[in-house]
Amino acid sequence: MNNLILASASPRRLELLAQIGITPSAILPADIDETPVKHELPEHYAKRMALEKALAISAVHSDKTVLAADTVVFCGRRILPKAEDEPTARRCLMLLSGRRHRVITAVAVVRTQEVQLKHAITMVRLKRLDAHEINEYIVSGEWRGKAGGYAIQGKASAFIPFISGSYSNVVGLPLCEVTQMLKTRGE
Repeated sequence: MNNLILASASPRRLELLAQIGITPSAILPADIDETPVKHELPEHYAKRMALEKALAISAVHSDKTVLAADTVVFCGRRILPKAEDEPTARRCLMLLSGRRHRVITAVAVVRTQEVQLKHAITMVRLKRLDAHEINEYIVSGEWRGKAGGYAIQGKASAFIPFISGSYSNVVGLPLCEVTQMLKTRGE
């Protein structure tokens, strides 16, 4: 697609788009502040982030279609961080161990001041993890930069006995919703 910009640095999003035959003409991650507002609910946060990313890139490339997304792992109303260090990854895995949680990905498509915003929510349950399993996963390094401290498409798939909803949403981009949004735009 020669007029689609993916506003994301995520290689997983690029891989997911390739699965449905979409190759963006450019990949331009948005440099925005991703700090949640105090007491912000996960759904609002994900939508706000996706929209802000899309609008930031669209402001510079107004003649292109911009696709941006934000994936949030949350437990109750608590937004889990992207795990950037081992203690954060360990805390996330311990919190999610033996529990259900939800993953929301909000997607924004912007073209010439026209905005589309959709989201998908998936329920995921991690089995109860013992200390050895958590340690082995930490050693793998796969958790780095991952919301909630795990990647469903990797080694952590062995921890997940239950999922209800879109698998691609948990990876980082709900493909059904993206396809509908781009078709609506005639892309």
